[in-house]
Amino acid sequence: MLSRLFKAGEKVLSNLVNKKDFHMASSNTENPPKVQELYELCKSTFTGKAPSPGSTPVQKLCSLLDSVSPGDVGLEEEAQDDDRGYGVSGVSRVNRVGRWAQPITFLDIHECDTFTMCVFCFPTSSVIPLHDHPEMTVFSKILYGSLHVKAYDWVEPPCIITHDKSQARLAKLVTDKVITPQSELPVLYPKTGGNLHCFTALTPCAVLDILTPPYNESAGRSCSYYMDYPFSTFALEEGVKSVEGKEDEYAWLVQIDTPDELHMRPGSYTGPTIQV
Repeated sequence: MLSRLFKAGEKVLSNLVNKKDFHMASSNTENPPKVQELYELCKSTFTGKAPSPGSTPVQKLCSLLDSVSPGDVGLEEEAQDDDRGYGVSGVSRVNRVGRWAQPITFLDIHECDTFTMCVFCFPTSSVIPLHDHPEMTVFSKILYGSLHVKAYDWVEPPCIITHDKSQARLAKLVTDKVITPQSELPVLYPKTGGNLHCFTALTPCAVLDILTPPYNESAGRSCSYYMDYPFSTFALEEGVKSVEGKEDEYAWLVQIDTPDELHMRPGSYTGPTIQV
């Protein structure tokens, strides 16, 4: 009798284990890694041209991207309680410069002709200077930390003046704020949303970027860097009398060489492998 009960118990246990294994396999099949879902959605959405703002595919991608966590791309949130941010007393200027110059780590997740998926990991106080995204759309998800973003769009039609053999073009300020993982997902487009932006890390932070189409010098999509100057720095040329709104909402942008203080290094992506 006991032996019969034991065998019956073994059979029940075996069935439970098999069902659990089957359920786990089914779950893995039904729920691919979040980064795989992103890849599939990008692949089906992007055609090589910047998508229309507010379109249904853009909204769907924003919703999915907003749900991504650091662990979904193989990251762990770094400690926030270091002393390298702004406003810290007792840090010498020399030390502050050394810390400011710490390299930003770039993680390449996927790149093809129509889009790029990548992560930027910022030490505190590190900076990506003001730069553009010609004819591109960029989705940025803050995975952890606090990041100051300052962004502009070009004024149209173009307003360009020449000063000391350099050309300065008028741009309008779109964003000047701190964003966190809880902030609304920033999306920039070729003409709107802050196509020219700069990042400053207020704490250790990471940003997951999706760019479409990718930078491509041969296709006219090179990354250019700029220095911004207050509107009052240069006088308007004859024929341009004023601007709409407040003058402090505008700036003159002058193209510069890639800044020497931009320190970036490649890292190894350790998240789930994308099945292409």
